[in-house]
Amino acid sequence: MYPQQIHGYLQKFFVENKCDIIKSNNHYMTVQLTIEMDKKIMNRPFYWKYLENTDGVPNPAILTFITDQNKLDEDIKGEVVHFGSPRLNQLFQTTKKLGAYVQMYEKVLYNAKTKTILTPWLGVNYKVSYYSDQTKEMFNSLGINLITGNMIDGFQEWISGVDLDSTMSDDAFKITYIIKPLRALERLDAAIENIIQKDNHTWADEAKIRWKKDREVLEYFYEGVENKPECYEMEKTAMDQQYEARIKVEIVNGGLFYLK
Repeated sequence: MYPQQIHGYLQKFFVENKCDIIKSNNHYMTVQLTIEMDKKIMNRPFYWKYLENTDGVPNPAILTFITDQNKLDEDIKGEVVHFGSPRLNQLFQTTKKLGAYVQMYEKVLYNAKTKTILTPWLGVNYKVSYYSDQTKEMFNSLGINLITGNMIDGFQEWISGVDLDSTMSDDAFKITYIIKPLRALERLDAAIENIIQKDNHTWADEAKIRWKKDREVLEYFYEGVENKPECYEMEKTAMDQQYEARIKVEIVNGGLFYLK
C-alpha cells in the first residue's frame, strides 16, 4: 500500500465520519476528531466518563498523521501511518464496525441554467494477504463505472482530490446505473484475482524451501527412533501449517460514488 493510497484512505475515512481536516498536503494531514470518533479511536474512556459525570466541556483530540515521512519539507510532528501500522489497522477495524458501505456524491457548483450530471461508480478497497511462515500484505483499490464498465486500478487515489459529500447537491442529477452493483462487484473480484495471478509468487517457493530445511532438521533429530513420540507428529503438523502458502482476500470497505 503506497503512501498516496494511505493518505487517500485517511482523508476519505475522516471526511465520511464528519471530522474536519484542518490542514493537509500530499504527505500529512491534521484532523479535528468529533466526539464520537475520539471515543472510538483514542482509548480514553475515563476522560469521557469524567466529563459526563461533571458536565465538563468536551475537547476531542486533534491529530496529525504523517503518510510519507521521506517527502516532508516541514518539521512536522505527528503519528507516522504506514501499511501494517497499529493506527491504520485500527481504522480498518473501525470502518468495519461503522459499516463498510458508503454512498457519496461529488459536490458541484451552482449553475442556474442546467444541472450537473453525476455518473455512478462502484469503488472497493481490497486487502490481499500472502501467508506462510512470513506475511506480506497489500492494499488494492479498484473502481468500475456502472454505465460504461470502465475500470480503474488505484480508485482510492483517483478520488482523493474529489470534494465529496454524503448528500447530493440540489444542482446535480444522478444517472441510474446500467451495471448492477452486485454484477460490478463480481467484475472487481475477478480483477483482483487476475492481479494476484499475475503477481510474483516466489514467496511460496521460498517458504517451501524453508519448510524442507526445517523438516530435515526434525527428521534428523528423531533419526533412529523407532517409535516416535506424539510430540513428533504434533511438531510435524505444526510445521506443515506454519509454512503452508495461503492467500486471503478481504474487502476493507467500498461504496457507490456519483462523480462528474
